[in-house]
Amino acid sequence: MEPVTASAQPAKPPKLLDQLRERIRYRHYSVRTEEAYVLWAKRYIFYHGMRHPAEMGKQEIEKFLSYLANERDVAVATHNQALSALLFLYKEVLGVNLPWLTEFGRPKRPKRLPVVLTAAEVHRLLNHIDDFTLRLMARMLYGTGMRLMECLRLRVMDVDFERRELMVRSGKGGKDRVTMLPESLIADLRTHLERTRELWRGDRETGRTGVQLPDALVRKYPNAATEWGWFWVFPAREESTDPRTGVHRRHHLYEQNLQRAIKKAMHAAGITKPASTHTLRHSFATHLLEAGYDIRTIQELLGHSDVSTTMIYTHVLNKGGRGVVSPLDR
Repeated sequence: MEPVTASAQPAKPPKLLDQLRERIRYRHYSVRTEEAYVLWAKRYIFYHGMRHPAEMGKQEIEKFLSYLANERDVAVATHNQALSALLFLYKEVLGVNLPWLTEFGRPKRPKRLPVVLTAAEVHRLLNHIDDFTLRLMARMLYGTGMRLMECLRLRVMDVDFERRELMVRSGKGGKDRVTMLPESLIADLRTHLERTRELWRGDRETGRTGVQLPDALVRKYPNAATEWGWFWVFPAREESTDPRTGVHRRHHLYEQNLQRAIKKAMHAAGITKPASTHTLRHSFATHLLEAGYDIRTIQELLGHSDVSTTMIYTHVLNKGGRGVVSPLDR
């Protein structure tokens, strides 16, 4: 009898977490979602003494979710993310439907009004960001209503100077939309892109790998990754390794750069509100409402699916308690 060679041995089935990653990528979820779901799967397994999820069910899942809510006291958004990760793991990877989890229920997110800066506060904040590129990004967030990651993922082709428009691709919910390009940003944005083009030229001269492309475009357009139009508007100065493919290439700027700059500028400007980069988006919407623009137009600019989401800004207009004049002021 001939010995079994290594090539003839049956291949080992992929590990659970590798299967989870594969299904997440098949569904075209983001890298952030992949990292979060894998992390929650690990925590769930560790919590139950390294038992395989296929051996566990309703009792173990509810015990873990109760532990997060009652002992860890996690935020509502965190608890919902853990629940979504476990639902995905069981349904998409293990092929087990968990209809009873609807009985467990998701904790309700408390309704809170967004933090909004006044126009004067925005002006002070922007003036305290020293770095030219980071200040330009902050101005774009306030001037266009984009989310931070939407700004970071802008490509050169998404900027239309003639039409004064920005194309936001694959925003929240995977939707594309168009927003305005403020006139006051054009000169600085052109200057920034001239500098960025020099960086792109350097990459081409040294034969560096092109930028990451969405989905399967790299197979359809093999040269697109090295074209100027696909280059990042806000590229990182140094290259990094793609966590999914292992390819070493130039990524866009990391969000922590602007987040830290905003926090530092808030302190320097003497603004005590708990603001973040997303506060500039809230301020954009609120100030448009104050200027008299209709809610539907603002809804489209923000990319909200439901106008009720946009309506929250009507409650933070600078008119005091719902526009009522206090008797003390009479």
